[in-house]
Amino acid sequence: MQKNYNPLIGLIIDDDFAKKHDPPYPNPVFLSYETPLRISVILNYFERMNLFRNERIKKLSPRTIEEDILHLAHSQYHIDTIKRLTNFGGGILSEDVFIAPDTYSIAKKAVGGVIEAMVSVLENKVKQAFALVRPPGHHAFREEASGLCIFNNIATAIFYLREKEQYKKRIAIIDIDDHYGDGLARYFYEDPSVLYFSIHEFDFLEGDVGFISDIGAGDGRGTSINFPIPMYTTDEDFLAFFDVITPILNDFNPDLIVVPAGFDMYFADPVGNILLTSKSYYEFTKRLLQLAKQICDGKIVFSLEGGYNLIGLPICCYAIISALLDEKFSSHPYEELDFSGRSKIREITKIKKSLIKTLRPFWDSL
Repeated sequence: MQKNYNPLIGLIIDDDFAKKHDPPYPNPVFLSYETPLRISVILNYFERMNLFRNERIKKLSPRTIEEDILHLAHSQYHIDTIKRLTNFGGGILSEDVFIAPDTYSIAKKAVGGVIEAMVSVLENKVKQAFALVRPPGHHAFREEASGLCIFNNIATAIFYLREKEQYKKRIAIIDIDDHYGDGLARYFYEDPSVLYFSIHEFDFLEGDVGFISDIGAGDGRGTSINFPIPMYTTDEDFLAFFDVITPILNDFNPDLIVVPAGFDMYFADPVGNILLTSKSYYEFTKRLLQLAKQICDGKIVFSLEGGYNLIGLPICCYAIISALLDEKFSSHPYEELDFSGRSKIREITKIKKSLIKTLRPFWDSL
């Protein structure tokens, strides 16, 4: 039931995200994609679109946190490793994680940004929020950085709500990054109070995780849900997963919805193989907002994850905010491509039917 709908939308912004944690190697090394330019192009585009003049947009700063907050989601060993390599001047922590001379401070600030976004929404300072933070977080584990991620921003923020704010209500996570959020899923795999729903490209290199058969464990069975989609999925077929998530969200009845917002399903992204345009992110947000207004008074927090095409990334972020503002949005001329011969509806329909069959014992609405 919608009540006292507050139209303010919070944007977590800090110039450090556009300046620090710079990769040590130039293109075309994979690590170079996670660059401060990701944030600077978003902010520049927002300025050109006069977004910050909109009275419904409220700039928010990341919350300052101490190391003890990181302990909520990470081991002392992991925290010390990041601090040590940062103080050393940087280095390569694994094949897909780099450390720069300022990584520890900026990764901690990213966690503080997501915390501020969640608290601001729950305290009704804003109705929705978008944390424009980096480095990303949904691949980070308790003991390990992974997949360009240092600390798990969303998991740490949820634990902060639980431990520091005594917030015990249900939370739904809908992960739209191209890659399965293995770190985030692991934190809540046995937790029935957190629903994790991931829409991701099926990756044959990491085919041991993210299957429809990964449904959680213990009391959390049925609340870890994967909707893997095939390569070259287009706008036309992408939103089919709403046939699954809509009844489940109504059943689960969360108080807050969190979206790990990755944009590496964009057709021109260098690390994904999906063919979405900004239209999909606009339509996704419109449909999710409609659900959220009915279920949790519109409370949604977006947190930036992947997305490495510097032309498409700001357009997609703007598409999400346009949908939250209930404004019209038109695809950029750059995106006017014909993918009509790439339909994957047969494969997606098969995946959807198999997933519903797998989940039916846990959800009455299916």
